[in-house]
Amino acid sequence: MNPDLSKIKKVFFIGIGGIGTSAIARMMHLAGKDVSGSDMSENELTNELKQLGINITIGQGFKLILPDTDLIVYTIAIPRYDPVLFQQVKNSNILYKSYPEMLGLITANKYTIAVAGTHGKTTTTAMIAKILIDAKLDPSVIVGSLLNPLNFPGQKKSNLIVGQSEYFIVEACEYERSFLNIKPKLSVITNIEADHLDYYKDLEDIKSAFQQFTSQSEKVIRDYTGYLNKVPKLKVPGEHNRLDAAAAYAVAKVLNIKDDIIQKSLAEFSGTWRRLEKKAETEAGTIIYDDYAHHPTEIRASIEALRELYPISKKKITIVFQPHLYSRTKALFEDFAKCFKGADRIILLPIYFAREDKDESISSGKLAEAICKNGEKAIAFTDFELAENYLKGEIFDKNEVFVTMGAGEAYKVADKVFNLT
Repeated sequence: MNPDLSKIKKVFFIGIGGIGTSAIARMMHLAGKDVSGSDMSENELTNELKQLGINITIGQGFKLILPDTDLIVYTIAIPRYDPVLFQQVKNSNILYKSYPEMLGLITANKYTIAVAGTHGKTTTTAMIAKILIDAKLDPSVIVGSLLNPLNFPGQKKSNLIVGQSEYFIVEACEYERSFLNIKPKLSVITNIEADHLDYYKDLEDIKSAFQQFTSQSEKVIRDYTGYLNKVPKLKVPGEHNRLDAAAAYAVAKVLNIKDDIIQKSLAEFSGTWRRLEKKAETEAGTIIYDDYAHHPTEIRASIEALRELYPISKKKITIVFQPHLYSRTKALFEDFAKCFKGADRIILLPIYFAREDKDESISSGKLAEAICKNGEKAIAFTDFELAENYLKGEIFDKNEVFVTMGAGEAYKVADKVFNLT
């Protein structure tokens, strides 16, 4: 049963600190609803929600949900990784919806523009958002990152923009076929590769999900490379960013936005949170980046982009990488072993297992050995402290670029080594 959201007064979010669920929580809070929630740990998103006055409990359990709650919204990880809690939610008399189901509900009566694909979703979504805002179309936006305020004057760093028009731009994730809850007016497919193989059987299974997604979209943009010649030099480096810009350009043309507005908007675009984000420059001149890349194709693209800015003859690049999931590392092992070309050395952290049980057959140590066999310099550490102590003993100067990389917690290493917090 789909609820009448206008009648919902009290909402509880399980996993409120997730990049998607936090956006819906913020939206409902701004709509005047009584919002609260729980998560297993604090992060930047939970801290920002608390500043808005949203009550968040660190921990998890059905007892945290008050009986007068009208709606429970949960992250899609709950049914698989906390089945007891999910069964309690199902057995309650409280209406419940997953984050993807909520995304489908709030976009149902909008001109929804959905960005799907294995790579490039976040940047493409943010670029489309900037173009529409610069064109005075006043869209709402939900993105799987934090939007850079430099791109959106008057907005705080956030994963949500609430506009007043019919346009709603969303990042559409394929994991567990989540994006099938959305029925877009316009969708763009950035690319399709093997990923999320803890859920999908193989690439053909992934393609079948995308085929279903496109079948429920009124209009689909698949080939946008013809717009590459329309893109100006961008502030953000790399061929992958130029392709994302071309995809955004194609969307804008469907909406009849003028070329001069599109080109100016893209030329001004300065990236998003954790997408090859320049974090700091030390007193010694070392340049520090953080990047979300966690798939071999993304790692390769990020290194190539860095080498556009910092040629091999000019700078050395150290990458601190945390593999994300045993299943992904195992399934794409040979690709991971070959994707670090262009980096001078690779520091591997323990695998971020997130939603998975430990798999002794795969490790960062084994990956380091394979990377070395391919001619690169890699070393693995069994915990963060060992890696941090090793790096503190190294000399980083103006000839160095230091990059933390991965979808987990690699960024914390730079904070400790360079005292960024």
